[in-house]
Amino acid sequence: METFSRKEIIDLLKDNSQNDRLFAFADKVRQENCGDAVHLRALIEFSNICRCYCKYCGLQVNNSSVERYRMTPEAVVECARNAVSSGYKTVVLQSGEDKYFSKDILCTIIKEIKNLDVAVTLSIGERSYEEYKAFKEAGADRYLIRIETTDRNLYNIMHPKADFDNRVRCLKNLKRLRYETGTGCLVGLPGQTIESLADDILFFKELDADMIGIGPFIAHPQTPLKDCSNGNLTLALKVMAITRILLKDINIPATTAMETLNFDGRLLALECGANVIMPNVTAFSYSKNYEIYPDKAHLDDDIMNSRSIINNKLKSIGRTVAKDFGFRKKQADSET
Repeated sequence: METFSRKEIIDLLKDNSQNDRLFAFADKVRQENCGDAVHLRALIEFSNICRCYCKYCGLQVNNSSVERYRMTPEAVVECARNAVSSGYKTVVLQSGEDKYFSKDILCTIIKEIKNLDVAVTLSIGERSYEEYKAFKEAGADRYLIRIETTDRNLYNIMHPKADFDNRVRCLKNLKRLRYETGTGCLVGLPGQTIESLADDILFFKELDADMIGIGPFIAHPQTPLKDCSNGNLTLALKVMAITRILLKDINIPATTAMETLNFDGRLLALECGANVIMPNVTAFSYSKNYEIYPDKAHLDDDIMNSRSIINNKLKSIGRTVAKDFGFRKKQADSET
């Protein structure tokens, strides 16, 4: 079970009789390649303003019911400072595609946060090569942009006015600029097939992504998919486990969406190949309105309570909190 053909991936995704064996092997691969320490990455959701029309996302531009907000650059840096003082080694800056945050504004934010001696991850959507280059030169270490699905037809249905080829181009540009590059998929999108999920996994392998975020689709009541069924948590865990086996040394978060569907969803993910948790450190006055999907778990945890909860949960499964910056192991010799 070291590698899989497309047919073998499809068969595994369809056959639930092998789940326990699959999950146990993925956990073993994680332990051998990444160790037992879990990387905690502080998530700052600094703007919920978005120009996109993604049908599954509560932040999409057509949702007039959401209360929009935009943190000031100073507030973003202060939030990062609080996270670092609480022990976080990585700050993740995430937003809708809000073009108010220009190249210059973002570079200033990145530089100030890098002065705190922390790794910086960006998750701000599609930008030009020149912008990605400027962010890298300002000190950004990682960039996350999920493909969501590699099924071109499904992608076009789910992303009106977007361009699948540009999404792929952005990922290749990030790799070219030597970012630790993250992508991922939603599991359970209406119209998605097991075959397309297998293609997603093979795409991650071909890209040699450094981070993969996998989460179940959760229907938002203010989107065109409001009446659709949620994705299946077990299937999402299986996609994650196979991804771990094929990309042994990458970083995989236990996503909050999994915990939204199951109280112990993140713990389950950590026992099926995940090695990262991204606690939300954004002030509740903002984060309550960053509603990509409804009923997000741990939304009102404050920064210290969240770490305490996570620490206790990690101890319950024999895991610890990592003390390094959490770069992919194959690049560990470049860490400080």
